[in-house]
Amino acid sequence: MRIAVVGATGAVGSTMLSILGERNFPVSDLKVVASSRSSGKEIETPFGTKVVEDLDSFDPTGLDVALFSAGGDRSRRHAPRFVDAGAVVVDNSSAFRMESRVPLVVVGVNDADAKAHEGIIANPNCTTMTLMMAAGPLHEAAGLESLVASSYQAVSGSGQQGVDELLGQQGLIEDPDSLVRGGWREPGTSIYERPIGFNVLPMAGSVVESGYTDEEMKLVNESRKILGQAGLGVEPTCVRVPVMTGHGVSATMWFSRPVTADEAFAILNAAPGVSVWKDRTPTPLDSAGIDEVLVGRVRETVGEPGGINLWVVGDNLRKGAALNTVQIAELMV
Repeated sequence: MRIAVVGATGAVGSTMLSILGERNFPVSDLKVVASSRSSGKEIETPFGTKVVEDLDSFDPTGLDVALFSAGGDRSRRHAPRFVDAGAVVVDNSSAFRMESRVPLVVVGVNDADAKAHEGIIANPNCTTMTLMMAAGPLHEAAGLESLVASSYQAVSGSGQQGVDELLGQQGLIEDPDSLVRGGWREPGTSIYERPIGFNVLPMAGSVVESGYTDEEMKLVNESRKILGQAGLGVEPTCVRVPVMTGHGVSATMWFSRPVTADEAFAILNAAPGVSVWKDRTPTPLDSAGIDEVLVGRVRETVGEPGGINLWVVGDNLRKGAALNTVQIAELMV
């Protein structure tokens, strides 16, 4: 297939290139495309050295598939012209996720939805993606009706700026006493409203309505669309944590019928792309750099019996973004 990776020089785009090679994707011709500031650069790919082409002037004629990770504005501006030229666009931004005619696909959960595309297929938010890998198989078996989800999101979800901000606040440890007794000095923040180093920030994203953030509303709306449950009850809280890579979600779920822990274990053990840890606790460090989403701490609810509590964690740059994008392209093959 003739492939273009748009946003090829970014963290997700470069991961897409690596995954295309790792999975032996049938590439007959590869174009690497980015903004004008990267145009003309040579980058190494699993398919040889490629010269980065400028998105604004790039001609998509002849492409089969374009994998976009260039931000919502660029996707809205350029994806339609790629489709008009005959390419299928798999978009990693939020630009098209909630459009009714655009499938929102988590591979391994709702693959069949991809077949209904009209040129664009959307990749979900990385936090929603992680949760759906566990919630999707349980929903298929027992009919998910409501869930309470709290996310613990790595700083790489904010891009390189988030990583730089966390690393830049390591100076807080120079006075460890102040972290215990108070009196620590403001380390300076640029993208987070409060310090993220040695801290937890219960405000991931930007406030959009009724005190909820855009990250929280993505968790609500995207979960409903992916599972085909417009009335699904979702109570979200999204938290930023001082972790480099790996989004975790603590979820409590209730279904159309009671589900036991043993049944949940059996369902999740059989689910594609999921690794269930029964005797150890999976953490973001364990998820970094791997394709599987890790599930642990599967328990039956105690306050309102019949439901399931669990913890799920996944690499937000891989399954949360680049891997799922490539897997959607594989559905096209």
